[in-house]
Parts: sequence; structure tokens; C-alpha cells
Amino acid sequence: MKVLDLGLELKLQEVVQFSADIGKYWYQRYLLFSRYDNGIKMDEEGWFSVTPESIARHHAVRCSGGLIVDCFTGVGGNAIQFAQKSKHVIAIDIDPKKIEYAQHNAAIYGVNDQIDFIKGDFFVLAPKLKADTVFLSPPWGGPDYAKVEKYDMKTMLQPHDGYLLFHTAREIASRIVMFLPRNVDLNQLAELSLSVSPPWSLEVEKNFLNGKLKAITAYFDDTTMKG
Repeated sequence: MKVLDLGLELKLQEVVQFSADIGKYWYQRYLLFSRYDNGIKMDEEGWFSVTPESIARHHAVRCSGGLIVDCFTGVGGNAIQFAQKSKHVIAIDIDPKKIEYAQHNAAIYGVNDQIDFIKGDFFVLAPKLKADTVFLSPPWGGPDYAKVEKYDMKTMLQPHDGYLLFHTAREIASRIVMFLPRNVDLNQLAELSLSVSPPWSLEVEKNFLNGKLKAITAYFDDTTMKG
């Protein structure tokens, strides 16, 4: 019992290092990374922004093959899964600590050699990038996104609005995948697809975790590239 109690005490101390809101995410740590106990590293933002592993794995299956640019890789949840299903991954983040953690976490999953980790601003790097798929999981603005009825991509996404994101990404690839809050305004997604001539196709997917709606994934494809 003393060993178990000590283990619990150490785990609770780990949670205390972060804000009080992080506790609930820590208890879901194995949903975020199944290999968490192997030494996964996360910063505070990573706890509430990393894509749960089962959803990231699904994204990887949907985007399998070719070259993928993960524009806001964070601590690497999506990039790790992409690397297992695609030809190669370019993982970008402006935060050097996140890039460090993402590279460390990818090594735990044995896929760090299949990912190029780049510390930099996606919007600065974009003109130099070409890929088959661009994956966009930009900062949603913290956990408060869930407090509004409709999530507005024009005002709430960071560091820039969803429209600039989309039009920057479409210069890189003929497929764009956006991972967004479950309460995102679907009309805005339709506006994005119609903002291009001819319009890009749009598929909106609801992502559930443990029976609860977790997020929305939007798949945009350049229809002129098909066939």
C-alpha cells in the first residue's frame, strides 16, 4: 500500500504543476497518448489541445499516402499517427518547446525519422511548401471555446482567422483537412468551399470520443484535381 500511495502522490504532484483545469485532461492521458507511461512530454497547452490518439489515427487513415504538412503540430499527436500511414510528414510549430516535445514523443512511437520537425511560423514558411495534404489544427483559443453556442472561425481561431488559414493552405496542396471545435459554425465551412472558383468539395465529419461529440473535421478537396 505504501508504494501505491507514493505513486499516487507523485502523479498528483505532476498534475499540480499545471493549472487546475488540466487535472481532468490528465486523467484522460491514455486517450491522448496510449504510450503516455513511456515518457510522453506535454506542455500545459498540449494537455487540452492535442488530438486524442484514436481520432488522430482516424485522420491518418483518411489522409494516408503522400506528403502531409502538419501546420500547428503542437506536441505531435497527429504527426505521429500521420507518419505511420503516409509517405512523409512535415511538422511545423512556432514554439521551440513544442517542437522539442513533439520530436521526443515521435521517438517513443518510433516514427521520428519519418517526420521533418521545423520550428517556424507556418504563414512565413507556406510559400516554400508543397504537399499532397495540409492538416490544420490551429489553436482554438483555450478550453473556453466550449462556452459559446457557435464557434466563429473569423474571430476565435488563433493566430489568424480560418479564412486566411484556408487560402494559405490551398496554395500548398489540393486537399485541406481542418480539425475544429464541435460547435464550429458549419455555414462558415461552406463559405470556405465556395470562396474558390470552382468551389472545392467539402465533407464534414463528426468525431466522437467515448460516445461524446469531441470535434469536427472538415475535408476540402480541389475538384479540378480529381479524375
